[in-house]
Amino acid sequence: MIDRRKIQAATNSRFTRRALVLFGSQLGLAGILGSRMYQLQVVESGHYTERAERSRIRPRLIPPIRGEIFSRDGTPLAENRQNYRVVMVREQTEDIKLSLQKLATIIDLKPERQEELYEKIRRSSSFAHVLVAENLTWSEFADINANAPALRGVSPEIGLTRHYPEADMTAHIVGYVGAPNEKDVKRAGPAKGLLKLPGMRIGKNGIERIAEDGLRGTAGVRRVERNVHGRTIRELFRQDGTQGDTLDLTIDLELQKYAMERLGDESGAVIVMDVNDGDVLALASTPGYDPNNFVLGLSQKQWVSLRDNEKNPLTNKAVAGTYPPGSTFKMMTLLAALENGINPTDGHFCNGALWFGNRFFNCWKRQGHGFMDGISAIKNSCDVYFYEIAQQVGINKIAELSRRFGLGVEPEIELPRVKSGVMPDRNWKEAVLGESWYKGETLNAGIGQGYTTTTPLQLAVMTARLANGGFGVKPRLIRGRNGERIKAPPLRSLGVNPDNVALVRQAMSAVTNEQGGTAYRSRISAIGKEMSGKTGTAQVRRISTAERQTGVLKNEDLPWKLRDHALFVAFAPSDKPRYAIAVVVEHGGGGSKVAAPIARDVLLHAQFQGKPPPDAVPNDANPIFGHDPLGPV
Repeated sequence: MIDRRKIQAATNSRFTRRALVLFGSQLGLAGILGSRMYQLQVVESGHYTERAERSRIRPRLIPPIRGEIFSRDGTPLAENRQNYRVVMVREQTEDIKLSLQKLATIIDLKPERQEELYEKIRRSSSFAHVLVAENLTWSEFADINANAPALRGVSPEIGLTRHYPEADMTAHIVGYVGAPNEKDVKRAGPAKGLLKLPGMRIGKNGIERIAEDGLRGTAGVRRVERNVHGRTIRELFRQDGTQGDTLDLTIDLELQKYAMERLGDESGAVIVMDVNDGDVLALASTPGYDPNNFVLGLSQKQWVSLRDNEKNPLTNKAVAGTYPPGSTFKMMTLLAALENGINPTDGHFCNGALWFGNRFFNCWKRQGHGFMDGISAIKNSCDVYFYEIAQQVGINKIAELSRRFGLGVEPEIELPRVKSGVMPDRNWKEAVLGESWYKGETLNAGIGQGYTTTTPLQLAVMTARLANGGFGVKPRLIRGRNGERIKAPPLRSLGVNPDNVALVRQAMSAVTNEQGGTAYRSRISAIGKEMSGKTGTAQVRRISTAERQTGVLKNEDLPWKLRDHALFVAFAPSDKPRYAIAVVVEHGGGGSKVAAPIARDVLLHAQFQGKPPPDAVPNDANPIFGHDPLGPV
């Protein structure tokens, strides 16, 4: 017989154990939950409070005001102007396409631009401000504000934009700003967030690019409170950024404008330097371009016009144009010869050509110059004399001396894309071309042809170092920052004999101030303001033996691209030099006819502050291409 009491007791025992286990589990779970709640609400409350605050209060960067750029007399070259613009926020726009279509009735937004903006806004984060249009007129900006209720998600803003008052006159110096691309953002490091702001611009060329970090300034910050939907409720804190550096350039604006105007429609460059401190007073490159178009945004037609122009307006020829120096190099060959013991009074007879190896090396004067010494060879630019002394000195010594005077060395100047040119020697040819140097190549190098290439800036530096007696003056464009003058570095000797430099200067004076000199017709006749210089004509094509026998074609009979480059270097005044100048006119023909008159006129302008006396140019002078350099600028 089943004992029901025992069964009931066993059942009650099992129930009691199960209840205890269940109660214990619940108690343990409650303990875990309580412990976790204590951990979250007490131990880690500060951490989560901070996270909540970060979600509620968000920082926003404030773009700094970009520093401005001025000429040496305080005229603005790059300034900031109000920029009326409009942005859109995706989260605040119910229908992006509809808002863009409505906006297009007020401002010019073509269908393709609307589609581009639609994709950009659609892919942006919810509360990102996407730039739709900028540089609006006041009328357009006012209309957008008046229609704001109907333009969901559209926000008109007032910012700053860059403006270049002198436009093409200083474009190659100052440069321009533009929207940062992906590479710019990656290179920005800590400033990455700033570069992503709507309407942000950074330097793309010229001083704007080189001095970008200083000109940009330091970003400000503001903290705003947002609701649970992410909408901004109010601004809680604001600290404006620091404006970028103000830069004062070495450029004499009136001289710069005159140099540009004097070059006119030519493709070329003019550099004027102070021989004592390296201040670049003019750095002209023609044709120029209007940098304001890059700020506003180039049209396809404008871009193609600049890109396909055979005179390359986008290239700063003053620092990036490379040309054979031609006869302007002969001072280096002569100085190298003097430094290596060749007597300047020892002469060579020029009969129009020199037989060397198995060929003739011709002089530019077919009938020859007769007996030439160091000074007369520079004065008459006799090629045969320099063939003779170049082979005596050797290419390595000529190249070593030339590098001390700045040739074949990248100039230190505050501009991008500066070329170093080529000053060849035996090691250079072996390393670059994998070939040995031939003796005949030394003859070509001695008259500035062959592999040798220079920039107008390098020629100006070379001339300045000759003019100041052989000291290593360096070119510079920035003379002050934030109102404080920057001292030029002290001049150091280049280690050449001053007597030898003086003889070269004497020879350069003969070029312009003695009858028979190749630039005599471009001389300055004002007492105490005379210039000393050297002409140069650089071939861009090889002249065959057959052509020499039948007669070399004149430059004007050749296509523009095949004409010789015209060069001229000079310093003034001859007795106490202050200014050094280099002029290069691409495919201009002869240096004495084209480049020398330009240099003369620019040096007159520099020495007389734009108002030289009528008798500063003699009656037999080279013509002044179509305008009066003595009149008002």
